[in-house]
Parts: sequence; C-alpha cells; structure tokens
Amino acid sequence: MNNPVDIRPRERENDEEILSSSPPDKPKLMEGGNYIKEGRDSARSTCLIFSPNEEDEVGALGKYLQIFSEHKVNLLYIESRSSLRKVNGYEFVVECAPGGNLGAAIEAVKEQCSYFSIISRNHKNNMDSVPWFPRRIRDLDKFANQILTYGAELDSDHPGFTDPVYRARRKYFADLAYNYKHGEPIPQVEYTEEEIATWGVVFNKLTELYPKYACREHNHVFPLLIENCGYRADNIPQLEDISRFLKDCTGFSLRPVAGLLSSRDFLAGLAFRVFHSTQYIRHSSKPLYTPEPDVCHEVLGHVPMLADPAFAQFSQVIGLASLGAPDEYIEKLATCFWFTVEFGLCRQHGELKAYGAGLLSSFGELEYALSGEPELRAFEPAKTALQKYPITEYQPVYFVAEDFEDGKEKMLKFAQTIPKKFGVRYDPYTQSINIIDSKYQIEELIINVNQEIEILMDAFKKLKN
Repeated sequence: MNNPVDIRPRERENDEEILSSSPPDKPKLMEGGNYIKEGRDSARSTCLIFSPNEEDEVGALGKYLQIFSEHKVNLLYIESRSSLRKVNGYEFVVECAPGGNLGAAIEAVKEQCSYFSIISRNHKNNMDSVPWFPRRIRDLDKFANQILTYGAELDSDHPGFTDPVYRARRKYFADLAYNYKHGEPIPQVEYTEEEIATWGVVFNKLTELYPKYACREHNHVFPLLIENCGYRADNIPQLEDISRFLKDCTGFSLRPVAGLLSSRDFLAGLAFRVFHSTQYIRHSSKPLYTPEPDVCHEVLGHVPMLADPAFAQFSQVIGLASLGAPDEYIEKLATCFWFTVEFGLCRQHGELKAYGAGLLSSFGELEYALSGEPELRAFEPAKTALQKYPITEYQPVYFVAEDFEDGKEKMLKFAQTIPKKFGVRYDPYTQSINIIDSKYQIEELIINVNQEIEILMDAFKKLKN
C-alpha cells in the first residue's frame, strides 16, 4: 500500500478533512493504533493485458490458461474482448492472485504475444509494470480493502473519543460505506436531532459569508442545491439526492467512504468523475471544528463546485494525470489538488474569491485567506507541486488561478511531463479508461474527433444563417 499524502484538509478551529474509502469485508483493527490489518485484497493482484499473435488467435485463451496452470498461478478474473489496438484482433485481461511462479508465467505469456502490459500494486518490485489503477468504474470497489484507517476509530484527542453514543454512530456510518458497491443507491441516513442541530450551526455561519467570499460558480449553484437537494439549516441533505443532481450537471457522482484512502486511489476516483465522500457529521461539542472529513465539508465545500462544468473538468484532469503515474508524481499531483480543489483562490472581476472546499467549509479560514495577511502566489503546477503545507493550521501560502480554464490548461501541460509509456482517455459511454499506446488507437480517435468537429461546424453554420 502506498503511503498516503494527506490531500484533504483537517478542520483547524473551523476546518476539515482527509481522504477516505470503502471495502467488502469487515476491517480488522491492528493492536495499538487506528490502522486496519489488510485482508485478502484483490487490488494487490497483478493484472495482465495481452494480445495473441494473429496466427494464434483461434483458441488462444486456452493455451494461455494452460501456462498459468503449469506455473500454479490462480486467476481471479478472466476477460476476452475485441482489441483496441488492431483491426479484427482480440485481447485478454487476466487478474493473477499472488502466489505460484508468477514471474515465469509472465515471461512465458509475453514470449507468445504481439502486445503485453502489466498493471500491478507491486510495481516497485517489477520495473516492467505500471502502478495499478482502475480500468472500469466498478473497479473502484477494489478500493474497499485499501483504506488506511477505519471511520469508526477515533484518536484520543478527538472531541467524540469519550462519547459512546457518537462512537456508535460513527461505526454505523462506516459500516454503511463498507457494504456499498458501485451501482447501488447510496443508503439514506436518518440523522438525529443533535446531528441536525450541529449541521445548522455550520450551515448558518457559512451561508452568511458565501455572498462576499465565495466564487461566482459556488454562489450560482448553491440556490439550486437548496431547491433540488434539500439544503436547509434544519436538514442534512442525503448523498444519493446530491449525487443524482451532480450527475445531471457534470456527470460527477458521490461514493460513500469508510476511512482514509491513499492519494493514488482517491485521485483515481476523480478520473471517473467519482468523488469519495463521508456521510457522518462532526461532534456536537465543537460544531465549528473537526479533525477529519465530515458531511459539512463535503456537501458545503466540494459539492457546489463539482456541479460547475469547468471545475468538474479541471478535477478530472488531475485524476486522469494520476493514472499509472510514478509515486513521486502522485505526491506532486496531490499537492496541486491541495492548493486548488481544497484551498484554491481565483480572481473574478478584479477581486479575490475562494473556490477551494477547505476554505468554503471553514468560516475562520475563509475570512483569513482573503484578509490580505497570507502570501499569495500564481498557480503554476510545476512550482505549486513542490510547496510544503501544514494540515492542522491555516495555510501561510495560497495559490491564485485566473480561472478554471487557465488552471485546466496548465494541469494538462504539467500532466504531459509525467513519465508514462502510454496515454489515458476516459470513455463516458462505457465509464472506462482506455490505455492509448498504439498508432491504430490514435487514428481511430482522430476519426472520432473529426466527426465531432463536423457536427459542431454544421451547427455553427446553421447559427450563422
């Protein structure tokens, strides 16, 4: 498991968050700490993608399966499909469990293929492999056993540590997320009166500040959330209602999470326009403080921005750039995420406005960031990616983007500097990631793009007439 880069803020005297996610089996807490002991993890397996030589295509799968059998390699998943890399060709995807003589099996298969690629969590031990990333949206279920902390466990300095009722509620929320699978509706939650009262304090305080400090995109969407998703001081909106709203706006959706995700896994979700979100709320004794992510941060800070098309695309650009990236670049992308999606500022009509969720969910830091006291720098990904940042206090430095389109273009150029032997493209029709590593694929994409341009040019001509 990769060491996490904490790319979502914890709330200081009014601020929140870290990263999170969800699994199939109950986590086992390790003695003396808040980290779970990993069980059998399908994402720890090795995924092989290969195409047989043309003369071997008929009945080829059986031959390859025999190779794995001879080397005592168990297969967790097998798929055959039309090749994306050549006309009338086939390719196979197999997921290999740890064990057996996997190295020998890989070499034997590789010798008989016209195309071969390895995607593995254990990429550091296999220099020919690509760091594992989800290929289909349902693969996000594999993050289930990848959480680093379980949402029901609290540190001793947590406001709710000595409150058995609150701890029981946290376990309830964590269990909901643990049992969640892609495609299911997000479970509805009946929040308690105390939880709703806590939400109301945060909601009322922040909505007083939004007209003055929030960017126009946030202020444009917020009334729509009130109208369509039940945003009110006396009601905590449901993630399922919000997710449907986002899907209609930008194609983004929410997914409930039970604990801390690694940066690599969290960013991978953004590539599919999926945002991993908590569902629980902070402890009532400190309504303006939480040491971890909660529903206030998610739905007041992140959600309004994810409903904006330009910002949604900017977020997905960061996610796509992370797929298959070396570990050191994951840290750089996580830092860019921190200074934009979490703590970003922008200029609008000559004034500084906040668009980062860490600011939009923290009335204290929201005012501080725009007070003229902290240092402001222009957003330049190559430089921003190297900036150190605190997670338990206000930021001494904020980065300012001229607009989201400018930020997206800069992130795209930065992504081109990440060393990879392939490109990636999100296919919204199949909700899957295409690995682009052949001339044939590029030619097909160019044809598709040209067809789209023709449609646009035709519409443009009609508008002129």
